[in-house]
Amino acid sequence: MLDRVRTPLRLVELPDPSPSAGQVLIRVEACGVCRTDLHVFDGDLPDPKLPLILGHEIVGIVVALGSGAPETLLGRRVGVPWLGHTCGSCSFCCGGKENLCDAPRFTGYTLDGGFATHVAADANYAFVLPESLDPIATAPLLCAGLIGWRSLTMAGDGKTIGLYGFGAAAHILAQVCLWKQQEVYAFVRPGDDEGKRFALEMGAVWAGSSDQVPPKPLDAAILFAPAGELVPKALAAVRKGGTVVCGGIHMSDIPAMPYRLLWGERRVVSVANLTRTDAHEFLEVVRAANIRTVTTPYPLAQANDALANLRAGRLNGAAVLVT
Repeated sequence: MLDRVRTPLRLVELPDPSPSAGQVLIRVEACGVCRTDLHVFDGDLPDPKLPLILGHEIVGIVVALGSGAPETLLGRRVGVPWLGHTCGSCSFCCGGKENLCDAPRFTGYTLDGGFATHVAADANYAFVLPESLDPIATAPLLCAGLIGWRSLTMAGDGKTIGLYGFGAAAHILAQVCLWKQQEVYAFVRPGDDEGKRFALEMGAVWAGSSDQVPPKPLDAAILFAPAGELVPKALAAVRKGGTVVCGGIHMSDIPAMPYRLLWGERRVVSVANLTRTDAHEFLEVVRAANIRTVTTPYPLAQANDALANLRAGRLNGAAVLVT
């Protein structure tokens, strides 16, 4: 439980939550640890529900139903992502853009999340998963994978893709690019030789530091590192007509830059949340492309250690809490 931002999580014992109308109660098997959890922890995202249970890459078994929840979900393994509820009535929801809902609620931010043994979740945002999937390996797909997939669709169909920040999202997305016969150029922190090695191992054709120029112009670049100073660097690396996608929910300020970096019909776009359609599409891609995740499991009681290691860049792939 997070009592106040920027204070260590506290291990507490609480009654299991009761699912409200339209909700399901899930016994959590695994919950990924995402950089967005750090942004909530650090207070980068305003007005979290406090006290709060973090975690929005949830895999578990539905053990109880609230009124109106589909009976077919009982006993099924499901995944719960960051976007935990939408209003269904605003212009965005009605226009097929529920990721931009005017009154959303977010798992592990404005709703209690999955750093727990049980969580109550909106049945509409509990995606049925194949029984054969491993919960620990699957958890990072619920945010790192989904946001990476949405970022890639916004980047277009170019053949040369730059990935800035090679962590949980990028190591999944690199495999998707390989499946789509796209070339991945990976950018890591200066001096991070282990990060370069990991990127090459995951299929990148080139890996260098974020202050280097790739060996050929990029059709698109996707930024997972929350560093605004990378936007001008990425613009300088993409060819005319190229797209720079900012894949994070929070980023430091983008510095002033010369207009010539943007000129030539280059674009800078952001990705916000996900839609249920994204989830269904991506889970099909996971199966077709045989995506595998690299994970480091932690017991639930070591959630603070997992967050600290993520912050320090001591992880390849993703950290996952196991109940």
